[in-house]
Amino acid sequence: MKARGLLGYASIAVVAMVIDQWIKYLVETRLTYQEPVDLLPFLALFRTYNTGVAFSMFSFVGDTGLVILALVVIAFVLYLASRTSASQWIARAGFALIVGGAAGNIIDRIAYGHVVDYILFHTPSWSFAVFNLADTWITIGAVLVVLEEILVWWRDRDQASAPD
Repeated sequence: MKARGLLGYASIAVVAMVIDQWIKYLVETRLTYQEPVDLLPFLALFRTYNTGVAFSMFSFVGDTGLVILALVVIAFVLYLASRTSASQWIARAGFALIVGGAAGNIIDRIAYGHVVDYILFHTPSWSFAVFNLADTWITIGAVLVVLEEILVWWRDRDQASAPD
C-alpha cells in the first residue's frame, strides 16, 4: 500500500477513534451509571462497563490479556488490509473502521480497565447487549469487508462466464 493511500485509510481509523472517544467522554461525564435515558420506545442511552469483549466474553483473561488480544486482532486486520489491491477501497475503508473501533476500545481498557458501553436496544420483554460506537465501527467495517468480497466474487464470476 502506498503512503498516500495509507494516509487516507489511517485518517478514517483516527477519525473513527476520536469520535468514539469524544462520545465516551460525554457519556462518562453526563450520564448516570446504569440509569437508562429513553430516546425512542426501543432505544436508550445506558452507561455501563464491559470487562470482556462482545457480550462480556473473555472477561476472565483480564485487562492485559484483552489488550494483547485486541492488538493481535489489529495486527491481523492490518495484514489482511495490506493484501488488498488499491481497487478494493470498500474493504480498505472497512479495515480502517475495524482498526479505529478496536483502538477506541483498547484506549478504554487501558485507561479504565473496562470498555464504556452506552447504546441499548430494547423492548419491554427483551434487550440487546449494551454496546458503543467503537463496536458499531467494527461491525460496519466487517460488513464493508464482506461486501467487497461479494462484489469481487460477483465480478470474477461474471468475467469467467462472459463469452470470449
